[in-house]
Amino acid sequence: MKFMRIGDLVLSHDVHGLGSGKPALVFINSLGTDRRIWDRVVAELAGDFTILTFDKRGHGLSDLGEPPYRIEDFSADLAGLIDHYGLSDVILCGLSVGGLIALSLYDTRPDLVRAIVFADTAHKIGTAEFWAARIDAVRQNGIASILEPVMTRWFTAPYRVPDNADYRGYCTMLVRQPPEGYAGTCAAIRDADFTAVARTIAVPALCVVGEEDGSTPPDVVRSLADLVPGARFEIIPGAAHIPCVETPELFLALLRGFVADLPGD
Repeated sequence: MKFMRIGDLVLSHDVHGLGSGKPALVFINSLGTDRRIWDRVVAELAGDFTILTFDKRGHGLSDLGEPPYRIEDFSADLAGLIDHYGLSDVILCGLSVGGLIALSLYDTRPDLVRAIVFADTAHKIGTAEFWAARIDAVRQNGIASILEPVMTRWFTAPYRVPDNADYRGYCTMLVRQPPEGYAGTCAAIRDADFTAVARTIAVPALCVVGEEDGSTPPDVVRSLADLVPGARFEIIPGAAHIPCVETPELFLALLRGFVADLPGD
């Protein structure tokens, strides 16, 4: 676990394989989670890639900053980390709001990006009314008040059982995020529309989605794939919004296949 000051914020992050010369993978996690959602994926890939994971501002052990945020705030933070470690030609993998951050990074720093995996995300997510209600609920009653509806979007019913210790752990992960950071990120998602940016992407792209995703359903993710020139689209069975947790083997197979097909590999 590392900490790095980027501008006025300290970001908590991990980096594996630095200096190895292996292809660089950067994972960007979703709203209400920290970088540990990628642990099983990273464990499988660490021998073959240089890997950067980080906690967004307002999440995990990173500084809160000054919410509400913009998606561009997150992408600037990430660009700072990538530049600090001298990474180049990175393969971005962004989940949910992480996909919006990937779109923003491509828009502002295309020189950094070799390819993008968009996981359970879209160019625009939700409506202003939805995010306003979510922000109000968190500010008035805390994150615990939205736990059940969020979990039904994140995970399938077979995963959401009391004797699944992993499920209980992810519930705890959500409720322990800073409420101000969560609400501030909701505001960033509310205000984000990267439709025009998606149409400009000129690097290989893969769009994947859990078959039972309740946050960004398959049709929503397909709409992103339809915008991105040449993008592949894949549905992951037996998963909802966070397939890297619920079905990591299937997620890994798609990721490895995509990377193996990249030009130059």
